[in-house]
Amino acid sequence: MKTLTVALPGREYDIMIERGLLDKAGELCRAALPGASRLFVVTDSNVAPLYLARLEDSLTAAGFRTACYTIPAGEASKCAGQLAALWEAMMEAGLTRTDAVVALGGGVVGDLAGFAAATILRGVDFVQIPTTLLSQVDSSVGGKVAIDLRAGKNLAGAFWQPRLVIMDPDTLDTLSDATFADGMAEVIKYGCILDQTFFDFLAARPGRGEIMAEIEHVLYTCCNLKRMVVEEDERDTGERMLLNFGHTLGHAYEKAGNYEKWTHGQAVAAGMVQAAKLGETLGISPAGTAERIAALLTPLGLPVDIPCTHEEYAAAIGLDKKGAGADISVILLEQMGHAIPHKMPKAALLEELK
Repeated sequence: MKTLTVALPGREYDIMIERGLLDKAGELCRAALPGASRLFVVTDSNVAPLYLARLEDSLTAAGFRTACYTIPAGEASKCAGQLAALWEAMMEAGLTRTDAVVALGGGVVGDLAGFAAATILRGVDFVQIPTTLLSQVDSSVGGKVAIDLRAGKNLAGAFWQPRLVIMDPDTLDTLSDATFADGMAEVIKYGCILDQTFFDFLAARPGRGEIMAEIEHVLYTCCNLKRMVVEEDERDTGERMLLNFGHTLGHAYEKAGNYEKWTHGQAVAAGMVQAAKLGETLGISPAGTAERIAALLTPLGLPVDIPCTHEEYAAAIGLDKKGAGADISVILLEQMGHAIPHKMPKAALLEELK
């Protein structure tokens, strides 16, 4: 088993990575949550038929009483209506402040369940068991939990660190190629912003099979890089902003597709290429940076360019949570493996994107 500890004072927790770990979830939760008697499991309609029974069996064997709640799969469930329904279900199940919530699924489940855990009874413990590549390398680590509003994604949320993150790479076997590729956009991002050696490692393994053969190393590396950033900047006011490489423009692409046409990973993929082109134009990124990133994305079927109108860019940039007044910080690459925040007027950014 590979184990990482996120060392936030008073809120430390372990990230555990091992094939087959889902069947050990009960004993791991018992060690992390010695005072809990009931666990409220949140999952979705795609994941429940695959993994819920195994998880329940493991939790029951460890002496937990369980209650389960299944949401419809998809981004539309990350909303205020589902959050309110989840709160009510938790109360009906008899959840107490010494119990905990378990999120079994991808990013939507983790974000919704985590936000519910952060707010029900003024906050209860929760455990992340991410089942997609995207959630394993990104959303399950770091404590950001949120729901979407009509105005945009993740606009109502909290920072609420899990007590434990359990990663079973075997759950990735049931992902479609498109969903797997979605997660690879975030994997590649880590190499771009923090680790050129890791970027080169990925470049030498262009397909799903090659990545899965090394998946524990891939998960460990990504989580370790995010761990280091989160420990330095838990609240996303400084270095953690680097994790948003490709996201500012990616949010524009998601919005342009009404959050339906383009997945998060697809939008981030195109956003990274566009950000690299912007960096080259501004003289910050070395020539050829965008081409190098595109060369990793293309074999995975990820887009390197998504049509977006000037108005759509403007709307997304105006809403972006990283914006401050008339300026915005865009994450650019000084070189592969080293990113910086570049502050510029929103109007100037829009002009460069024409």
